[in-house]
Amino acid sequence: MRDPRYDILFEPMAIGPLTAKNRFYQVPHCNGGGYRDPSAAAAMRATKAEGGWGVIFTEQTEMHHSSEITPFIELRLWEDKDIPSIAKMAAAMKTHGALAGIQLAYSGINGPNMYTKEVPLAPSALPIRTFTNDPVQARAMDKTDIKNLRRWFVNAAKRSKLAGFDLICLYGAHGFGIFQHFLSRATNQRSDEYGGSLENRSRFAREVLADLRDAVGDTMALTLRVSLDETIGQLGFSNAEVRDFIAMNAELPDLWDLAMGTWEDCSGPSRFKEEAAQEAWVTGIRDLSPRPVVGVGRFTSPDVMARMIKQGRLDFIGCARPSIADPFLPRKIDEGRIDDIRECIGCNICVTGDMTQGMGRCTQNPTWMEEWRRGWHPEKIAAKGESQSVLIIGSGPAGLEAARAAALRGYDVAVAEALETYGGRVARERQLPGLSAWGRVADYRLYQLGQRSNVQMYPGSRLSAEEVLAFGFEHICVATGSTWRADGVARQHVVPMAIHPQMPVFTPDDLMAGRIPSGRVVVFDDDHYYMGGVLAELCAQKGCDVTLVTPSAFVSDWTANTLEQSQIHRRLAGLGVAIRLNTGIAAVQAGGVETSCTYTDARGLIECDAVVLVTSRTSDDSVFLDLMARQGDWADAGIRSVKVIGDAAAPAPIAWATHAGHRYARDLDAPDLGDALPFRREVTQIED
Repeated sequence: MRDPRYDILFEPMAIGPLTAKNRFYQVPHCNGGGYRDPSAAAAMRATKAEGGWGVIFTEQTEMHHSSEITPFIELRLWEDKDIPSIAKMAAAMKTHGALAGIQLAYSGINGPNMYTKEVPLAPSALPIRTFTNDPVQARAMDKTDIKNLRRWFVNAAKRSKLAGFDLICLYGAHGFGIFQHFLSRATNQRSDEYGGSLENRSRFAREVLADLRDAVGDTMALTLRVSLDETIGQLGFSNAEVRDFIAMNAELPDLWDLAMGTWEDCSGPSRFKEEAAQEAWVTGIRDLSPRPVVGVGRFTSPDVMARMIKQGRLDFIGCARPSIADPFLPRKIDEGRIDDIRECIGCNICVTGDMTQGMGRCTQNPTWMEEWRRGWHPEKIAAKGESQSVLIIGSGPAGLEAARAAALRGYDVAVAEALETYGGRVARERQLPGLSAWGRVADYRLYQLGQRSNVQMYPGSRLSAEEVLAFGFEHICVATGSTWRADGVARQHVVPMAIHPQMPVFTPDDLMAGRIPSGRVVVFDDDHYYMGGVLAELCAQKGCDVTLVTPSAFVSDWTANTLEQSQIHRRLAGLGVAIRLNTGIAAVQAGGVETSCTYTDARGLIECDAVVLVTSRTSDDSVFLDLMARQGDWADAGIRSVKVIGDAAAPAPIAWATHAGHRYARDLDAPDLGDALPFRREVTQIED
């Protein structure tokens, strides 16, 4: 059933002493679980093994207690007591013939050691580089420290082998790993045999690889992950030096793992990075070494994947985010089910699990990180319960996912949409600058619903409570979304702000409907996710003179968690948008906005012709409230349940909506859990 154009993706490929069953390579990626939720992480990786991946890696694993990155939650392999939890993961990863890999990380200049309180060690004495600018500096390693670090890597490798892993990835990319710190002149300012020339800066990597080959290399494959370019100019480790390093050490690892610059550079969202965005940086590197090469690029198209192999760019297709959005991507390509792939939309909501120390989420795949906690499988779902019919009111991301999952269970599903087009907020937001890929959220679900005979779709059907009661559906799911407020209520103003009636005021809904302001426009962002920055960009593209005002210290503050905050700022600055940080709006006047300093309340004035308020949203829950008010009529109407989900319950990012829709469908006809915890968790063992 597989299209022969993709046969090359399923060829076995040697990695040192091992052979991967195909060229699908899940590169290391975080998940928000780490050492806190090892069973959840293990089950997540096991699902990928079932989905057909040939190589599966853990996230970065802290290999020694002298370098850790609290508050971020990764795996730990500090002592033998850590082996059982990661051994469970290795075993899960190998259940369907995949090779199990562990990424060993010593964070060096990126390890503030807030938990262990150890003095950080790095090639040179420099301030710690973290997302939170911790006021800590690293001590330069002396020869004894380097010797110790080499031994610690050997100890971690031996523990990895005992745990059952097949491959070890040594982390030297994204600025996070000690190998990059030695290779880069930005972080290696030594004058001994470990500094200066590229050959000297390569010494540490050569020594550790030799140590590990002696310790475990007869049965394990050793890979080295390096940055393609640090993108910091002449001082940094450039793409030219990467090529010199690989040519100089052509057979050093069993595989070269190539990743771009910083994490933000490598895993940029679709708004800023196209599929295969790193192709130019990897082209030609495969010719420098006889070892295989893996690279990344948010690959979602099997055509692009096959081309990268056929043209000699890569030997393995590296995926992190696409493997999250659809763990069964390889199997679906193998089975000729291309249209069934849940394509990654590049929103980077998956990254926020790590950045917020929460639990990983995926907009496209609501089962991610719920495989063990809730028993959710991305491709399998329990048959329906005793009832038969479900009415979904609203076709946004929550409604479409609820309909898809309920139909898959076997319920008769009807979807009533008030507008003539399906997709809700996704249908509107996909038209905004850079967000076209987000339309895949609706496209995937509409395609799946179109394949099922037990689903009926009704566009242009705005329903009242009276009509719902007359239909005879057993379950009513209200997923009617939300609207943006025009009164400024959000964080700065918890009650409506003073707005002069002569000043034109727009909301995101207005702009998405095509009503664009003109002239001098102030965009006030008290939402702090992507919308304020996107609308400022839209207005600038339409010729407006734009000033973005935000009470935060950063443009689109929360997008630091999706690795795009700096890119948003650069984009807006490049478009000529004036940016006013740490500034609120005290009042909207007839000729402009009265500003207020976040810290001092000092007042100012920005003259403008229109104001765009990106503040908060109001749930469109009137149908739900009307139905709840008529609960006494439910029995006669045959209604068993009425529930409100998604933005209609509480506005949030799209991933929250798809999760809510999926959970709704899973919970249909399920017993009431009462006060019981609705998911499993692991509790820290109490030591004597």
